[in-house]
Amino acid sequence: MRIALFQAQTGLDPDRNAAALVGRVHEAAAGGAAILFTPEMSGLLDRDRGRAMRHLHLQSDDPVLAAVRGAAREAGIWVHLGSLALLAEDGDKLLNRGFVIDGAGEIRASYDKIHLFDVDLPTGESWRESAAYERGGRSVVVDTPAGALGLSICYDLRFAGLFTALTNEGATILSIPAAFTVPTGEAHWHVLLRARAIEAGAFVVAAAQVGQHEDGRVTYGHSLVVDPWGKVLLDMGAEGPGLGFAELDQAAVEEVRQRLPAIWHRRPIPQPEHVRIIGSEAPRTSEPCPGDTASR
Repeated sequence: MRIALFQAQTGLDPDRNAAALVGRVHEAAAGGAAILFTPEMSGLLDRDRGRAMRHLHLQSDDPVLAAVRGAAREAGIWVHLGSLALLAEDGDKLLNRGFVIDGAGEIRASYDKIHLFDVDLPTGESWRESAAYERGGRSVVVDTPAGALGLSICYDLRFAGLFTALTNEGATILSIPAAFTVPTGEAHWHVLLRARAIEAGAFVVAAAQVGQHEDGRVTYGHSLVVDPWGKVLLDMGAEGPGLGFAELDQAAVEEVRQRLPAIWHRRPIPQPEHVRIIGSEAPRTSEPCPGDTASR
């Protein structure tokens, strides 16, 4: 099964971003792809919330979503629209929501990002996604022409439990659209994507934002496709936006899971017992995690 990835450099104008997406939908279909994957924040990438709010809509009114649905219908191709920033239907915050759209332009599934990126980086960059966005509350697997697709968004990549849940529900492809920063991308992007593929015995498809954006941020690029053995099938680098293609053979999933059947050996993990040795000379080197109630 042939798939396509759009490595984007999304800017401040949703109309221009929508036009780029529509063009890539048709280009992917012409290239023989059954499904196109796009990055996180494909419709608007703007760290200035006040400015961004002027361009945000409810899902029912979003022009970027409507344009991509129309293009999918015209081209007869499925699209995983990695995510859009949308107004929440019942609150003051926003949604970081991805969509799976079929070849008739219908929405087959949507997913709201569960893990929100709140961090202060050594570079001086500070991100507080939870200040603006509402956290998602469900995981999603959807059947597509390429296989059972498990959905995630960007920072979700760091939480292996989500991908365990997705593959426990039958996912053979894991989609991880992203807008990774350069420092974290250089350190962790390839390692984590390959690890998720190896742990799950599944394909990983990660369409990414790339380069210098109009709001001042710089994203890492390197849109990847990784096979179930951890081999990188496609790496689009960091030179700029573009379209890439890869072939997914679902037989490879079964082959890898037979050779290394770790996915079938998963067991529920009991709560760890924290044994504290009174009078030990060895000091505890770190504070307990917030959820470490056994040590309190």
